[in-house]
Amino acid sequence: MEGLELKDKRIIVTGGSGFLGRQVIEQLCEAGATREKITVPRSRDCDLRVWENCQRAVDQQDIIIHLAAHVGGIGLNREKPAELYYDNLMMGTQLIHAAYEAGVEKFVCVGTICAYPKFTPVPFKEEDLWNGYPEETNAPYGVAKKALLVQMQAYRQQYDFNGIYLLPVNLYGPEDNFDPRSSHVIPALIRKVHEAQAKGEKQIPVWGDGSPTREFLYSEDAARGIVMGTQFYNDSEPVNLGTGYEISIRDLINLICELMEYEGELVWQTDKPNGQPRRCLDTERAKKAFGFTAQVDFREGLKNTIAWYRQHAV
Repeated sequence: MEGLELKDKRIIVTGGSGFLGRQVIEQLCEAGATREKITVPRSRDCDLRVWENCQRAVDQQDIIIHLAAHVGGIGLNREKPAELYYDNLMMGTQLIHAAYEAGVEKFVCVGTICAYPKFTPVPFKEEDLWNGYPEETNAPYGVAKKALLVQMQAYRQQYDFNGIYLLPVNLYGPEDNFDPRSSHVIPALIRKVHEAQAKGEKQIPVWGDGSPTREFLYSEDAARGIVMGTQFYNDSEPVNLGTGYEISIRDLINLICELMEYEGELVWQTDKPNGQPRRCLDTERAKKAFGFTAQVDFREGLKNTIAWYRQHAV
């Protein structure tokens, strides 16, 4: 498959120091990119909510891969919906415009599964993206990220700007965020089980009733999909990145408990929100458009993630 030659391209990876970003950089290098020409703007000295910083970041660059996001689990989405909307919209929309003005060759925008409507038929097909409003707890975040798809399509239509939009499902893997105030479900559950074991606790509280289903994509697979899209996809339509494997939260935590050898009781906090009822992607478009399929078995991916956390837990 003829694709974009990455050798000697000047590439920016926003969010490149995060757990997905580090994997994307590794995959870029494996695909032929020159490590010395990959730049990672850091939020402490390059706040992308500030227009001038976006201009500076994209200057003289060939490819922008926009991973940076202000993101978290249900708790953070309930606590800071305004921040999540503003930060994600401003970072993305300014960066896209700055990249267009600077004559950047290609812009890769990584969206979110939270952009899908609350009651999307399973498996989620890309054409269902606009058939309803996202699940309420993460709608501000989801809508802000979905607005970037509209921008990419509009800039392609008016300016012939080559921007693509990828939609990875929930990610997990080593080096994930395990902070209980902002982490997603897998790292949050791994930490809960680990701490219960350390303290000898016989019960673990878990939000919701365990009925919602989720699909999870190992970070290394997600990074490979993003790099393949960067090289081989040049169309306006959004593309799902996932595995097509759906698991309930109840089955997920039972599997984590099994892998971590925890034999205590799970206490379901049914007064807490469940989030979106079901999430599972149709992954055919990625397969047909640029040959991407996930490779890491879910059980193996979980084992790797647990092993990493146990090694690094304080």
